[in-house]
Amino acid sequence: MTKDVVALTKKMPDPLSVIAGLLSGGPDLLVGAEAEGALVRLHDEQGRPLLSVEAPLLVQVRGEAERLLGASEPEVPYWWTEARATTGVKEAEALAGTFVGRIATLVGGTAWPRGVATSIGVVNTEGMTVVPVPAAAQPAVDVLTDKVAVVIQDRPVVAMTSWLADTFRAAAEAELGLQIVTPAGTRLSPTVRGALPGWPSRWVVQDEKCGYYDGLSGAILQWANGLFVTLESPDATAEDPRTPIAETFAQGAADTGERQLAISFRCVHPADDRLVLGGAVESVWREITGEPPAGWGTEEPANLPWSLRQLTDVAFERSPEPTWVVVVGSPERPGLATVRITRTTAGVEEDVTLAFGYGAAEEPPTEAVQKAAEALATRHDLQSMLVQVRRARRDLSVPSHFEGPGVPYAFVLGAEEVRTMPGDRARRTPLREKPRELGPRTRPALYYPFPGDPSDLSGWQDFERLMRHLKGS
Repeated sequence: MTKDVVALTKKMPDPLSVIAGLLSGGPDLLVGAEAEGALVRLHDEQGRPLLSVEAPLLVQVRGEAERLLGASEPEVPYWWTEARATTGVKEAEALAGTFVGRIATLVGGTAWPRGVATSIGVVNTEGMTVVPVPAAAQPAVDVLTDKVAVVIQDRPVVAMTSWLADTFRAAAEAELGLQIVTPAGTRLSPTVRGALPGWPSRWVVQDEKCGYYDGLSGAILQWANGLFVTLESPDATAEDPRTPIAETFAQGAADTGERQLAISFRCVHPADDRLVLGGAVESVWREITGEPPAGWGTEEPANLPWSLRQLTDVAFERSPEPTWVVVVGSPERPGLATVRITRTTAGVEEDVTLAFGYGAAEEPPTEAVQKAAEALATRHDLQSMLVQVRRARRDLSVPSHFEGPGVPYAFVLGAEEVRTMPGDRARRTPLREKPRELGPRTRPALYYPFPGDPSDLSGWQDFERLMRHLKGS
C-alpha cells in the first residue's frame, strides 16, 4: 500500500526544517518544487520521484486530526504537513516516515501513523528503483490506464485532501474514471463519497475472501482490461445478471442505534455584489445544534474557523468558476456539509448536502427541522429541501459494508416554486397529511411531512407520489 504520512506540529516547518527532512535520503537525492511551490518532490539522481510533500496547512478547527486520522490532536492551531511515498517502494516508505519524524523532532510535534518514524537517520537508497514518473503527473495516482486513474489509499478515512481533489479534477478533464483502492476497514469521508462519479469510477475494497469488492454496492470485482470491473456470475443472463455480492459487505454491521439526520437543499439568490454566502448553512446548523459550524475549508482537513465573509470572498474571487467547500461541526456534535456555489443565469446557487450524527442514547432533533426549513424559506431564497433519517454512523464516515438507506422525513418547496405552480397543485396532494405553510401567508413555502421511521421504507413510495403530483405526471 502507498504510505501517506503526516506531521502534526505546533510550529510551522520552516524551509530549513523541510530541507533537513528531505535530506533523510542522503545528499545524492534531489529536491524539486512543482505546482507553484505548493508541492515539493524528492527524486533520485535520474529524476524519478520518491516522495511528494504538500505545503504545510495551518489547522484552526478542533477535531480534524481525530476525525480523519484517528490521531491524538494538538491544541489548535497546529500545522498539518502531509507527505506521500511512491507506490510499492519500501525505501520510499521509510523515507516518508523519516521525513515526518525529522519534522516533528525539529519543530516539535508528532508523526502519523503512530510508530511510522522509527528512525530519523539517513535512509539507505542505494539501488532503489522506482517508476519513471508519477502517473498523470499526479502524486495521488498510482496506476494510470486509458480508462481509469487508480489511487491506493491506506489510511483510516479517505478524505478530500488537496492532492486527491487535484486527482478528481485531472481524471475528469482527461475523461477517465477514478478508482480508489483501500484495505478492509478503511472508510470514506462523505466528501469523497459525494464526489465519486458513476461508472467506471468506484471504491475498491481489498477482501481476504473474494479479493476485491465495490465498497458502495458490494459487487465482487476483478481487474480486467485496465480497470476493476464486476465479476459476472456463471449463471448470469441478460434479464438476470446476478452480480455476486461480497459476504463481508452483505453481512454489514449490527444496528448500534446510531442515526444520521441528512439534509439536502438548494438556495437560488439574486446576483448582488452585497450578497453574503454561507448564511443558509449557518441557519440550519444553529436551528439543529444550537451553535454555528466550527470551521470550513476548500479541502480536508477543514482548517479555517467559520466565517461567512471569508467564504464569500473565496467564492467571489473564483467566480464565474464554481466553488466547492466543506463545512464541519465540533467534535461534540458531528456535522459535515459540502457546499457548491455556482453562478448561473438564475443567480447564485448554493447546493448543500449536510448531515449530523447521533449516538444510541441521543435523539435526532427532528422537531427543529421545520424551524430550519422556515429560516431557509424566509431568509435564504430556498428552492427545495429534502430531509432524511437513516441508520448510519455517528461519526458520519462511510463504511465498506451495507448500510440501510435513509427514509424521507420532510420535503420543502420554496415560496417561488409554490407561486409558479398552476392552481392548487402544491397544496392539494395525494398525501394523507396536508402541507404546512412556512413564512408569510401571502407568499408561503410548503412543508410536506413524512413518518421518517428508518425501519419503514414505505415513505419513499409516498415521496415518489408527491414528486409525480408536483411535476404534473
